[in-house]
Amino acid sequence: MMGLENHTYSSDFILMGLFFSSKTNMLFFSFILIIFIMTVAQNTVMILLIHRDPRLHTPMYFLLSHLSYMDILHTSNIVPKMVTNFISCSRTIFFFFAGCGFQIFLSITLLGGEFLLLAAMSYDCYVAICHPLRYPILMNDYASILMPTGSWFVGTLNSIVHTAYTLHLPFCGSRAIDHLFSEVPAMLKLSCVDTTHYERGVYVSDIIFLLIPFSLIFASYVQVLLTVLQMKSSEAQKNLFSTCFFHMIVVIIYYGPFIFTYMRPKSYHTPGQDKFLAIFYTIVTLTHNPIIYSFRNKDVLGAMKNMLKGLARWPSG
Repeated sequence: MMGLENHTYSSDFILMGLFFSSKTNMLFFSFILIIFIMTVAQNTVMILLIHRDPRLHTPMYFLLSHLSYMDILHTSNIVPKMVTNFISCSRTIFFFFAGCGFQIFLSITLLGGEFLLLAAMSYDCYVAICHPLRYPILMNDYASILMPTGSWFVGTLNSIVHTAYTLHLPFCGSRAIDHLFSEVPAMLKLSCVDTTHYERGVYVSDIIFLLIPFSLIFASYVQVLLTVLQMKSSEAQKNLFSTCFFHMIVVIIYYGPFIFTYMRPKSYHTPGQDKFLAIFYTIVTLTHNPIIYSFRNKDVLGAMKNMLKGLARWPSG
């Protein structure tokens, strides 16, 4: 009990982050900052295109707009804090509940929501290719709204549970969070109580938000590929196979680090591994999403050309 007397919920936590203020890290820091700017810019353009062009007012692009919005919030929740710490040489989290708590809450909400949204997008692709005649019925306006709304809602409920538990843990000894951001596995390592029961609950959550959606996505694309292989047009086969292949690459890069990070006991976590894996699902993958899911699409490229033409005529108009 003596160890619990010094536990605190105070604001004197330190976020170790990824960078230290040295010349050797300046290049890597600049690279991360460029990727962050690209991610925000690409996803913002994607949202504007979908909003402006009537040809993109379909269930698929509606889901894509929510994916882009989640990606912007996700990377903005992580990278600006990293940049601020690097520039100011200060790593202290002055208000634990407001600073660290909000970062945990938003991160888990967006991660859980995006997992479910990616599964919804794979279902949309499956229906469009495998059951094109039934697509207007299966992907009607109600279903198109329910999918992203449900992703946000379920992700938020899950986040409330995990955030509330993590913030009310007693923390003893070191206040240094050795991670890119305030993430649950990193916080559990600082707790001075046994969190075994909670970790079992985390496994249940992982099954719901990781393994089940990943299995549904995999099954959807397997059915899509089987349907594509039965097509007579070789050009259609090539285009659809290329699209499915890149989609699965994004899903594997995105889900893989999460499954490896969140489905291991905390005793097997090392700061170096967790930081490296976190770079993928907080920075790298989010840059690829607009390119893989949208900018390779003829409709999106056409909408972009129309928007650029409109901008070119705007000063003279």
